[in-house]
Amino acid sequence: MSPDELKSAMRSLGYRTQSELAAAIGVSRSAVSLWLEGKVGVPRPVAMLLRMLVAAQRRSY
Repeated sequence: MSPDELKSAMRSLGYRTQSELAAAIGVSRSAVSLWLEGKVGVPRPVAMLLRMLVAAQRRSY
């Protein structure tokens, strides 16, 4: 998951801050920051979870 895809997922799911996303998925804010900056890749399970949540949200509309 690229930083741009992560930003898009955050917007789609209604998370306005790194802290909100971090709290929702159980990671530190600094981890989210590193992912958004592209310094560290988003772990595969987290990327899969976010993609599933975005897909589920789209189906509910």
